[in-house]
Amino acid sequence: MTGFLSNLVQYQGLFRMITVLGIGGTFQIGFQISTITYMSQHVKAFINETWLERYGYPIQQDNLLFLWSITVSIFGIGGLLGSSGSRYLTVKFGKKKCLLCNNVLMIVAASIMGCSKISQSFEMILVGRFMCGVSAGLCVPLHHQYVGEISPKKLRGFANSTSSFFWTLGKAIGQITGQRELLGSQSLWPVLMASCGLPALVQLLTLPFFPESPPYLLMHKGDQEGCKKAIRQLWGEGQHQAEIDDIMKEKATMKNTKILSVLELVKEPAFRWQLYMIVILTATIQLCGINASSIIERLGRKVLIRGGYWIMGSLLAAITVTLSLQDWYFWMPYCSLALIVLFSIVFAVGPGGATVSTRVEIFKLSCRPPAFVISSVLNWLGVFVIGTTFPFIVERLKQFCFLIFMVVLFTSGTIVHLFLPETKGKSIMEITEEFNKLNFRNKHIPATPNHVTEDYTFCTRL
Repeated sequence: MTGFLSNLVQYQGLFRMITVLGIGGTFQIGFQISTITYMSQHVKAFINETWLERYGYPIQQDNLLFLWSITVSIFGIGGLLGSSGSRYLTVKFGKKKCLLCNNVLMIVAASIMGCSKISQSFEMILVGRFMCGVSAGLCVPLHHQYVGEISPKKLRGFANSTSSFFWTLGKAIGQITGQRELLGSQSLWPVLMASCGLPALVQLLTLPFFPESPPYLLMHKGDQEGCKKAIRQLWGEGQHQAEIDDIMKEKATMKNTKILSVLELVKEPAFRWQLYMIVILTATIQLCGINASSIIERLGRKVLIRGGYWIMGSLLAAITVTLSLQDWYFWMPYCSLALIVLFSIVFAVGPGGATVSTRVEIFKLSCRPPAFVISSVLNWLGVFVIGTTFPFIVERLKQFCFLIFMVVLFTSGTIVHLFLPETKGKSIMEITEEFNKLNFRNKHIPATPNHVTEDYTFCTRL
């Protein structure tokens, strides 16, 4: 406890920035995902009323369901588009400028949706939801990369886990405000729909007071003084030379190197197993069943991911049993509920936060933008696939549908155990050396990738 309080005092600038990034980042996405379910009845009624006023007859039920499904799913389509463009925008403008512009996009989208009822136009909801999806698709990889790059090595796991915390917090607050007694009523649902712009406004007004990430300033802008100033603002006035040296080592290996495109990253053999890991981790997050902390620094990423997958797989097997027996004993449904809650807790404590940390830490700065594009695209595709196929799977397999997720979890946990190096407390150069053993195996391991010229230059002390 004493160590946490001392870190809180020393790194208060860092914690403030993490809070600002979280509010305008995964918090607002979790908020949107949870609130849309409370507006289903009201939006459908609004579509029917608008249709009747325009054409003089009520809309057919099939058409109404189709428009509602488009309203929900167009968010994912926008997310896929936004995540695809995150690499280019991040490299060209930096994370801070991208987030500020992204906040403007979210505020405009929220305003459009909030004015839909007054304008008697359900099409405005479709446009606003699409724009929100684009904003969310840009926001997620930017948030994860930004938090990972502004954090010192000893706090990186904790900092990265905060994205899951803000996601959950956003969903919880969305569920509360979506109640009929608050903003989920027939008269106030447009306010609820527009309220997603409030977190974006908070970040838009506060983020300008915080710096760009130190690695970006040093490695892309060549601003050594700006890097030092950013570190002092975020980490205090302590000794941070080891962290700066790690950044300089990475910069030395990146000299004369451009940021890789997605296709170039896929073709680069030096990052083959890093890509395998990010695909497995991202796919498992979507296929583990979760959608139908400082403990990271203590136990390590690999232990939490591997152990979390195996425990979650065991819990899914137990849930299948309790659901099969719920008609036999009156207390069995309560067991199912307890197991589902425990399943969510294990995910949040283990893979939920550790996966974010791992995705940031296994790639060099030159590869993070395209790597996060790949991860985000897979994530949004997973959201779409699970959302469209899971109802049919449940209809056919009933409670045994969870066995599919169980197999995914045990398989992924085994792959992580065999091939994912532990990243806790290691620099990017040390992690890359671990992956080189997998990427090149019996082949000769080059000192640096073919497109890199090595030239080590270290900055002076703060």
